[in-house]
Amino acid sequence: MDVMQLQQDGAELCSACGVICGAVGAGRLRIQGAGGNGSHLQPAEGCSSQPQPVGSTDSAGHWGRLRPGSGVRERCVLYIKPEPNRSRSRVVLGALRRGPAAMAMRGPGGAALRRRSGGLAAARRRGPAMAEDAAVRAQAEVVRRLKHDKADPDEIAKEVAKLLEMKAQLGGDEGKHKFVLKTPKGTRDYSPKQMAIRERVFNAIISCFKRHGAEVIDTPVFELKETLTGKYGEDSKLIYDLKDQGGELLSLRYDLTVPFARYLAMNKITNIKRYHIAKVYRRDNPAMTRGRYREFYQCDFDIAGQFDPMIPDAECLKIVHEILSDLQLGDFLVKVNDRRILDGMFAVCGVPDSKFRTICSSVDKLDKVPWEEVRSEMVGEKGLSPEAADHIGEYVQLHGGLELIEQLLQDPKLSQNKLAKEGLGDMKLLFEYLTLFGITGKISFDLSLARGLDYYTGVIFEAVLLQQENEHVEEPVSVGSVAGGGRYDGLVGMFDPKGRKVPCVGVSIGIERIFSILEQRVEASEEKIRTTETQVLVASAQKKLLEERLKLIAELWDAGIKAEVLYKKNPKLLNQLQYCEDTGIPLVAIVGEQELKDGVVKLRVVATREEVNVRRESLVEEIKMRTSCP
Repeated sequence: MDVMQLQQDGAELCSACGVICGAVGAGRLRIQGAGGNGSHLQPAEGCSSQPQPVGSTDSAGHWGRLRPGSGVRERCVLYIKPEPNRSRSRVVLGALRRGPAAMAMRGPGGAALRRRSGGLAAARRRGPAMAEDAAVRAQAEVVRRLKHDKADPDEIAKEVAKLLEMKAQLGGDEGKHKFVLKTPKGTRDYSPKQMAIRERVFNAIISCFKRHGAEVIDTPVFELKETLTGKYGEDSKLIYDLKDQGGELLSLRYDLTVPFARYLAMNKITNIKRYHIAKVYRRDNPAMTRGRYREFYQCDFDIAGQFDPMIPDAECLKIVHEILSDLQLGDFLVKVNDRRILDGMFAVCGVPDSKFRTICSSVDKLDKVPWEEVRSEMVGEKGLSPEAADHIGEYVQLHGGLELIEQLLQDPKLSQNKLAKEGLGDMKLLFEYLTLFGITGKISFDLSLARGLDYYTGVIFEAVLLQQENEHVEEPVSVGSVAGGGRYDGLVGMFDPKGRKVPCVGVSIGIERIFSILEQRVEASEEKIRTTETQVLVASAQKKLLEERLKLIAELWDAGIKAEVLYKKNPKLLNQLQYCEDTGIPLVAIVGEQELKDGVVKLRVVATREEVNVRRESLVEEIKMRTSCP
């Protein structure tokens, strides 16, 4: 049991009985005591608990109990100790274990409570810091229970705000000794080895983007809150809001697409092919072992402008195919659908227009949970009729290629819906272009693909890994989708004062999930990863040659050679060679007295221990040739 002692300063005390307030459970209690058996505990306004009479009293103070109602989630025992000649009282709260029965106090002085808590004297010695810490834990439990019970979001937000405020108050001198040095939840540091893997992946992706003629842009890491509001549907609750002393309401960017649309509208750009690699932020419940974080990179490629249908869309899918093939992640599949087909499907299945987006977000979960759970959510939580849900279930099980598209174009219901017919016509054209690109073997038209973001208007797609092809990994790594995107023709118009639209289509590579796969593979295979690009170490075999080493390395640096030197005046040659082996440096340029006289440098290949004398003026070219450096 946690026992906390609260020092209540500034409470107004009646001359007859005295009144103080303390935080208990989910509500605040008004505590009244008249110095006799008439004393009682009274819940504050808004608390549904019923007051209970205080038990026996003695000269030490008043004992009582509170029988919890639905508004109080903790059973709490209070001990009120009036202090002579002072305008305040001490209140001891015992947060007791939950149970079906209310806690009863035993006799004057509360001996039972003292035995359970380790004594009131011990509690007093712990002081206010312990009380504040216990209050934070109690409030955290309130928040946890509200989330578990799926309470009203506004109520949860209110209690979370209260918890954050309480934690902030613990940030003073009293809380410093409890500080745990760590990264925030959902974030991580990256070692040189991890960064070497990341650079390799980034280079492959950037190379692909540039191969397709993209330009690079950058946007602020935070935007005006109004810029992001209303663009993400039910995912809007995951946006990080910032407190700004200048008066602007700000939020950290949720993705790179909405800032790109804002950039186009602000600068009146109607035609661009761009890529952008940067961090984004989401208040998600991260599963870091599966490559999910609250801070993570996105790699976006987008084509903006008025073009003939499906040609840019097909290029985006070709880019996904190229990147996943180049990275050799294993077998993959790119699922494709169209928002117009989805909306048409919802309409013919009897879904009200007002429920299209919320039902779409339910369908979007089909890659994570079975249809039965999705159907239950549609009917039980979102009020969809069972008949409509069953009709949707018949369609979302369908997936295939051109044959399925032809079949749905003849569907008696979908063929009569204008939106669905338009979407199916464009989907047929898309598959014809993908056939020309030679990638239809990795593409599947899948009616269960929904993608929950509100701004999509046409083609949508998502790439998933089918298996983990690596003999060193016993079980497949479950990482979900590794790329996704689609067409969003109306997003730029939301920012333009005159509502002018700029058609856009783009793809985002799920880089963090790809990193998780590659890092696990490297770990399992024990592959040695170089964390530097050093081509040569400048070394010496004798003493008093530091000046000559520094002269030589300066020449190499000036010639564009990546070189290192050990920071010792007289390092041992064995230590210098060992450093090369440990870090993967392929060459050693050895300076010696005889070499200086002869005007040569001894070049040693670390892997084979082969040594050759090279004229000093030819050293740069020799190093470039041996390390294949242009």
